[in-house]
Amino acid sequence: MKILYFDCYCGISGDMILGALKEVGLDIEWLSEQLRSIPLKGLVLEPQSVIRAGVSGTLIKVCLPESSSDLSSHPRRTLRDFVDLIQHSPLSEEVRGLSLRIFTALAQAEAKVHGQSIEEVHFHELGYLDSVVDIVGAVLGIKALGIDQIFSSPLNLGTGFVQTQHGTLPVPAPATLELLATVPVYSTGIPQELTTPTGAAIISTLASGFGPMPALSIQKTGYGAGSRDLAQMPNLLRVVMGSSDPEWNLEQISILETDIDDLNPEIYDYLMARLLSAGALDVALIPIIMKKNRPAIRLSVLAPTSLIDELCLVIFQETSTLGIRIKESWRKTLPREIISVSSPFGPLKIKIGRLNGQIVTASPEYEDCRKIALKTNRPLKEIYQAAIKSISDDILRTA
Repeated sequence: MKILYFDCYCGISGDMILGALKEVGLDIEWLSEQLRSIPLKGLVLEPQSVIRAGVSGTLIKVCLPESSSDLSSHPRRTLRDFVDLIQHSPLSEEVRGLSLRIFTALAQAEAKVHGQSIEEVHFHELGYLDSVVDIVGAVLGIKALGIDQIFSSPLNLGTGFVQTQHGTLPVPAPATLELLATVPVYSTGIPQELTTPTGAAIISTLASGFGPMPALSIQKTGYGAGSRDLAQMPNLLRVVMGSSDPEWNLEQISILETDIDDLNPEIYDYLMARLLSAGALDVALIPIIMKKNRPAIRLSVLAPTSLIDELCLVIFQETSTLGIRIKESWRKTLPREIISVSSPFGPLKIKIGRLNGQIVTASPEYEDCRKIALKTNRPLKEIYQAAIKSISDDILRTA
């Protein structure tokens, strides 16, 4: 599995993405040809090698015919214009679909900020051609490089103010904040717009998760340069391209933990049911000894990062805790499936896991075995044993 990790210590923008992709192998001339076919006639992407605080990177300049050199002079465009342009292009269905998802996210953010419908939104600050080049170019580049999954660090937003068609707005721009509502962000106080709405739309749409770099074997590293040379840090977007075992599914998760020593034990059953129904991946109750030798329970909840707030709310509502620890982590899981096998007691479902094409684990489904045990009045362990015996030699590697 090929992974691309975005290290956004100095923010992210569309041109920085293109520069970074060029450094890890993207053919910029090929990309220019693809964009001209949309069509953006006369478009040329010119890569320039620059130094930012002693670190070299690539700055991508967008070159157009002289009559079109000022991107901001083009008429205002709506989401409908983007949709028509992309849908009638010769790009692949996958590239068109991802590009339209990003454009739509931008339009929704702008609509909320300006109190308009999505159809009324005009893309002022983005610039029509800039948006097409950055967004479609990023999607084309990622697909050309054969990237399977994208992860990102938290985003550095910057601070200060920026001049827009609507006047002076605070940094980050309101649309940027809307796009990053569920993304971890921070600011180091640099008085510049480090993360642009375009960059925010691209990474929030394409990234599978945000946090530390996942375990991978590094193949290439690239740096995409911003237009300004900042005094505080290198104005560069760093990307790391690498690979992980293709047999494992890699995903970012969060672990929610709290220690409880004063809750009625009868409540835990209801608490676990509520957490699981709210989307928790797993829930564990671990006996511990706290200060003053008090016996207690450590509640540990494995959670999708997108459901942290919802699950924390359940914990606060249903327990006596005053605080919850949140840890960002990764997990690798084997591809799994449910199969049905014949047993002396009838068909039974078996959960199997595969590694390198072979089944390395198989487990009877508890609910199936429980129902048969109750129906036949036989011991549950006997049903389990019958299910295991029914798995044929060609299914289990160890049989």
